[in-house]
Amino acid sequence: MFGIKGSKCTPVTRGLILWVLLTNIMLVLYCLTNPTQEKLRGSQEDTCHHSMANLSKKNATTPSERTKSQSEECSPTVDIMFMKTHKTASSTVLNILFRFGEKHKLKFAFPDGRNDFFYPSPFRCSQVKDYRPGGCFNIVCNHMRFDPQEVTKLLPPGAVYITILRDPVDLFESSFHYYHRAVPLTWRISGENKLVEFLNNPQAFYSPEAYNSYYLKNLLFFDFGLDNNVEADDPRVTRGIQSVSKHFDLVLIAEYFEESLILLKDKLCWTTEDILYFKLNARKSSSLSQLTPELRAKVLEWNGADWRLYQHFNATLWARVQSYGRERMKLEVNELRRRNAEMEALCIEGGNAVEAQKIQDRRFLPWQPVGESSILGYNMKRDVDPKFRTICEKMLTPELQYLSDLGVSLWLTRLWGWVKDIVFTS
Repeated sequence: MFGIKGSKCTPVTRGLILWVLLTNIMLVLYCLTNPTQEKLRGSQEDTCHHSMANLSKKNATTPSERTKSQSEECSPTVDIMFMKTHKTASSTVLNILFRFGEKHKLKFAFPDGRNDFFYPSPFRCSQVKDYRPGGCFNIVCNHMRFDPQEVTKLLPPGAVYITILRDPVDLFESSFHYYHRAVPLTWRISGENKLVEFLNNPQAFYSPEAYNSYYLKNLLFFDFGLDNNVEADDPRVTRGIQSVSKHFDLVLIAEYFEESLILLKDKLCWTTEDILYFKLNARKSSSLSQLTPELRAKVLEWNGADWRLYQHFNATLWARVQSYGRERMKLEVNELRRRNAEMEALCIEGGNAVEAQKIQDRRFLPWQPVGESSILGYNMKRDVDPKFRTICEKMLTPELQYLSDLGVSLWLTRLWGWVKDIVFTS
């Protein structure tokens, strides 16, 4: 049949055929579960007008807790939009938000059936579980393709909008490694190092209309709902940067994660305890591609829009650090490191992340990319002090398991996980 002899149908070919069939099934399921996309109406009835939570006076933070120079108390911010970008340490920020929201019994706007808001489709309020026009939420934080007009309908006036960026070279390397098996454009790249082959001639392997192609070019621009196929000198890049500046109150930078969290704490009137973290969703070092200066330059040229975006907000971050006070920032960062080290000693067996195969409790096993197990996770100490057990568990819990703990149905995400495991382990 089709002129292919049975002996020529290798395991790789059979796997590819099965992959294509199952991918099509997943696309059908996606279409069936994707809510009807309503046109933007922008009426007052669609918009949230008040906060869902008022923290009591006992939750107010004092200068000693926040090490602020001001003398007055302030109340922690509870209405937050976190634009979760891809491959930017955003999963670690997400864990911080999950813990804060759960602690204060805040109302999350969650997707239904999966862990993202039908990405890469533009975000619509109808994708939020139990959304009703005029309904209000405290925290929006799952992956989406940003649409400010739609997001605004979910949150009260005064909500703080934050996001995070990463150096486009490292982001591209990470994205290519993590997603390339899910991007058909890369399947025909030959050679042992597909990343290098792609960078040597990206136009030969790239098509803007191709399935999942956005993972290969200006992924940050795409996440923000902008055109990711513009060149760096296109006026639309400047307008895109201005749009992000307009809608976001604080842009974190992954390379300066601790400084970013201190600024976040200050902006939200939180405490150091609120921003403690373990690094989640990190890759094992053996899977990282070491790029030469020449290849790094090619990445920046190929992702020129993202590079301009990153440069702009890296500069704004350091302007904020300057205003905050560099010596004060140094003290705060050292304190955060000290507190994180204490939690690592209390919670983590061996003190470090381990490979997926060595994780003993599936509650702490992170989602893995298609065809491999390169994402690290943790083992919790067996003899954790009972008074720290709950916080240790929450800080170590990956995104999907935490979403389940918060009551989110993930049937479509788990079905996709089953499909990818069947195809690439058979």
